[in-house]
Amino acid sequence: MSYSCDVTAERLAEKLGFSCHDAHPVADFRNPFGLENGTMPFLELLIIGGAVFALVHAWRRWRRDGDPINISLWFASLVYLAVIEPPLYFPGWFGLQEHVGFIFSHNVFTVQFMYGRLPLYIVAFYPALAQLAYEVVRALGVFARRGPLPGSLAVAFVCQAFYEIFDQLGPQLKWWAWNPDNKMINEPSLASVPMNSMFLFASVSFGAMTYLVVRLVGAKDGRGTLTGRQISLRAVAAGALTPLAMAVAGVPSNMFRGGDHLGIQQTVIAAELAVVWFAGLYLLVDAWRARRTDPVPVTSPLFARTYPALYLGVHIVLWLLALPAYFAATDGITEQGAPTGSLWYTALCTVAATGLVVAVLRATTSRRTAEPVRS
Repeated sequence: MSYSCDVTAERLAEKLGFSCHDAHPVADFRNPFGLENGTMPFLELLIIGGAVFALVHAWRRWRRDGDPINISLWFASLVYLAVIEPPLYFPGWFGLQEHVGFIFSHNVFTVQFMYGRLPLYIVAFYPALAQLAYEVVRALGVFARRGPLPGSLAVAFVCQAFYEIFDQLGPQLKWWAWNPDNKMINEPSLASVPMNSMFLFASVSFGAMTYLVVRLVGAKDGRGTLTGRQISLRAVAAGALTPLAMAVAGVPSNMFRGGDHLGIQQTVIAAELAVVWFAGLYLLVDAWRARRTDPVPVTSPLFARTYPALYLGVHIVLWLLALPAYFAATDGITEQGAPTGSLWYTALCTVAATGLVVAVLRATTSRRTAEPVRS
């Protein structure tokens, strides 16, 4: 099946320990205890369980509290996935081979879709992380105090912190492999992770999607008046428009793509990431300080109090398990032939994520009443 397993896909699959030939076009199922390494089923359980937990939480927010933002964000994440992922897996099918090329390949997990390219845990990852970041920012009162745009900027930062702990670890544990021959998209990189992915996928996508959802379904005059059909259509619109926002955000760095401009492109993306960090830290620290003198009413959901801490804790354990191979690596390649991520950036993200978890736990210790997000 050359149309689903070309030479590049086959090479990356062999590097990850499987064959992409004869993959089922719809779904494949495997023994969770027979995967490439023992970390993979734990990752699946963490992310898929988190997505289910997020859905239950979102449903309760809508039906009990009359707030459709969470449920809209959950389904908008799936729409975004459906729009953005297939062209990345099969660029030739969409006429994008010359524009983006073959970027990466996932390893095979317990459940795979689309000729083995899409693991179920990746489907779950988007709604789980989107809900995690939104609830962290909402619990700290940024949306209630400042409104949709600043709140969404804070979401972009929270996603950066939690996403990159995962992103910098994945290649070493062979959860996926980047195509090193694709210099057009996968360069510049921070260790083994393309910086374009760090900025656009780990921050811009979640921030833009959150902003669109909050604007479309979170206005005061829309609370409690939108029908289920209207909420569904607006969630679809938010998810479908998110890649457009990513394309716009990618213009500054793409102006210097290729040729001798790699250093300039790296500087541009690094500056954009710095803006995400400074803006996010300012908004969240300011919200933490403000709540002491002018607390805004927020709920204390179980999801916000438990899942961010669980996500962070499991990834810290996985990183500790990976450190011996990391330190034994030669020129960034482990003895198993896997590239390592950036330890210093992961440590920075871990410190930020830990601070956010502690802040949310302290902010939600007392019972409060929900307050609508300002439009």
